[in-house]
Amino acid sequence: MSAAWIPALGLGVCLLLLPGPAGSEGAAPIAITCFTRGLDIRKEKADVLCPGGCPLEEFSVYGNIVYASVSSICGAAVHRGVISNSGGPVRVYSLPGRENYSSVDANGIQSQMLSRWSASFTVTKGKSSTQEATGQAVSTAHPPTGKRLKKTPEKKTGNKDCKADIAFLIDGSFNIGQRRFNLQKNFVGKVALMLGIGTEGPHVGLVQASEHPKIEFYLKNFTSAKDVLFAIKEVGFRGGNSNTGKALKHTAQKFFTVDAGVRKGIPKVVVVFIDGWPSDDIEEAGIVAREFGVNVFIVSVAKPIPEELGMVQDVTFVDKAVCRNNGFFSYHMPNWFGTTKYVKPLVQKLCTHEQMMCSKTCYNSVNIAFLIDGSSSVGDSNFRLMLEFVSNIAKTFEISDIGAKIAAVQFTYDQRTEFSFTDYSTKENVLAVIRNIRYMSGGTATGDAISFTVRNVFGPIRESPNKNFLVIVTDGQSYDDVQGPAAAAHDAGITIFSVGVAWAPLDDLKDMASKPKESHAFFTREFTGLEPIVSDVIRGICRDFLESQQ
Repeated sequence: MSAAWIPALGLGVCLLLLPGPAGSEGAAPIAITCFTRGLDIRKEKADVLCPGGCPLEEFSVYGNIVYASVSSICGAAVHRGVISNSGGPVRVYSLPGRENYSSVDANGIQSQMLSRWSASFTVTKGKSSTQEATGQAVSTAHPPTGKRLKKTPEKKTGNKDCKADIAFLIDGSFNIGQRRFNLQKNFVGKVALMLGIGTEGPHVGLVQASEHPKIEFYLKNFTSAKDVLFAIKEVGFRGGNSNTGKALKHTAQKFFTVDAGVRKGIPKVVVVFIDGWPSDDIEEAGIVAREFGVNVFIVSVAKPIPEELGMVQDVTFVDKAVCRNNGFFSYHMPNWFGTTKYVKPLVQKLCTHEQMMCSKTCYNSVNIAFLIDGSSSVGDSNFRLMLEFVSNIAKTFEISDIGAKIAAVQFTYDQRTEFSFTDYSTKENVLAVIRNIRYMSGGTATGDAISFTVRNVFGPIRESPNKNFLVIVTDGQSYDDVQGPAAAAHDAGITIFSVGVAWAPLDDLKDMASKPKESHAFFTREFTGLEPIVSDVIRGICRDFLESQQ
């Protein structure tokens, strides 16, 4: 009897495929878990059995009808209406990768948008089965009686589908106290055990936050779950203030080094446990961590009660410290008692490597300059709509002195730098300045304006590691040549998006836009039509950024 093993969930769970090709009439459906992804089933066609009672809010689904292979199969099936939340048989068909997986709310699941993925799948109603949808592995293979099964190599190599270098940053302050500190260690040990630590799987280390941070052990020190559990148990309580920000910055700068065991090309993750609230600034530490390529997760326990809020420096500290404020990188537990049920969901997040992109993303690693038409044909009210268009794009990005940077130039026959990349390093300041830009009025010399922007705005930041973008918004034909200046900008490594309104000639827009022209040039007849283009430009910037990283 032949069998093949397929990893599911990135949690060390394996499914035993029954003999015969998947999807054949003689093969029973494979029982999978709620979170088994399309990429876990490496066949062109497969019959699977989804369990009942999956938590809809925890499904990761990207697309509609055609789903990115990073999506949960069962989540996609519920989203598509193939099955209900009570589970059932599903047939999975593998498809090639594509661009622009759409975001659609259907059957209680909000699918997410994804600009590009290497493989896809679709789902249809599967054949019925007498097997129960338990989400447990199904097998008709029985070990010979009287013999013990040998240990599999995975016990030493670890869970290869969950490769990550993880630092657990635990709270060792007087705020948590000795008793809860021990409960915290117990929880961390359970998480470490479920991760599937091994030479080719996750590596973990431990840092204790207190008055002064202390690295208890590094990634390279232990490569087996047994040794890690023993090391966690031996960690002593330090006390002092909960200087979580100080400890997070220390971890980002000192823990993830080659000498300490960090591996090239493996996601770097720090899981920060906060009992109550930090006693220092954690937002700045989060920024530093992102710059060092570290994905920050916050596990908050026992949120401050209303009477304690006055003692908290910043009540939004979680949102400001995490890698991305999208709900994925934060996790809350009400207290340290009965935490076993929280172990598996946290591990699933830590093993979802496709979302570990916070070290360098299109949101924090781009320079975007806006070239805004201030000619007489625009008019003051329409000029305000153009500024709103610019603001809506700018506010999407993580603007900081080490993150995304924004600049703006207004042009007629002349050019005026409204602000440069180095003038403002916070989103609030940038948006305020955009709102207060004064309308110039005059002629239209777009070509000169492009050359001016390349020379005076992009020139001073020539050594910036960020990818450069120029978004041109104009309502009419230029009195000068645009093709030459735009080509010079392209040669300088600047990607151009051209957005035309009203009388802007399509030929000019295409001459200015980067290739492929159809995805970098946009047109709308009315200024009110700028709003729908916002998401197209943002998606295009992220698409171009990702392609530049490959």
